[in-house]
Amino acid sequence: MIKILIVEDEEPISNLIKFNLLRAGYTCTQAFDGIEAADIISNEHFDLILLDIMLPGINGYELMDYIKSIGIPVIFLTALGELNDKVKGLKAGAEDYITKPFEMVEMLARVETVLRRYNKASNNISILDIEIDVNSRNVIQNGVSVPLTMKEFELLLLFVRNKNIALYRETIYENVWDSTYMGDSRTVDLHVQRLRKKLGWENYIKAVYKIGYRLEV
Repeated sequence: MIKILIVEDEEPISNLIKFNLLRAGYTCTQAFDGIEAADIISNEHFDLILLDIMLPGINGYELMDYIKSIGIPVIFLTALGELNDKVKGLKAGAEDYITKPFEMVEMLARVETVLRRYNKASNNISILDIEIDVNSRNVIQNGVSVPLTMKEFELLLLFVRNKNIALYRETIYENVWDSTYMGDSRTVDLHVQRLRKKLGWENYIKAVYKIGYRLEV
C-alpha cells in the first residue's frame, strides 16, 4: 500500500486532501506543523510527501533539506504562486509544485505521475469486473480482453483513479485530450457512451447534471 504524508497546517485543506487520497486507494498520515512532520518522518517510511511551504515551527524549505537526505519524493502544495517561488521549490529538490487553490483531480494526477517516476505506482488495477494492466494498456473483463482505443483507455484510467468523484466535462477533456476545453461536450459524451457500452458499465459511469460524469463504485 502506498503511504503518503500530508504536511499542511490548515486542517480543512489537509482533511480534504486526505479524503480524496483515501478514496483513490492510498494510505495517509497528517502533520500540521514542520516539527511534527520531522518527528513523523524520522519514525515512519513514506512513499511520497505533500508539503506546504508556509508552516509553523519549521517551514517547508527547511524541512525539505531534511527530507532530501532520506530520499522521499516531495510535491510542494502552496499558496506561493510566483514563478520565482516555483523555481525555488523545484531547485530545493521537489518533484512537483502545485499552487493553491487546485483541483483535486489535478493533484491526484500529479501524485500518480511522481509515484510512477519512482516506480511506486501500481501498474495493475482491479476494479469491479475488470483488470487493468497500465503498462500494456490491456483491459481484461471476466477473462476476456476488451479492445479500447487510446482515448477510451485514458478515459477509463481517469475514471478509475478518481472513482466516486464528479468530474467536469472540461476536466475530462483537458486530462484525456491534453488540450483546452472549448465548450463542445460532444467529444466527451461520445467517448463516455462508447466506454460504457464496451464495458457494460451503464450503471456505474453516471451522468452528473450540469457537471459531467462520475464512476460510482
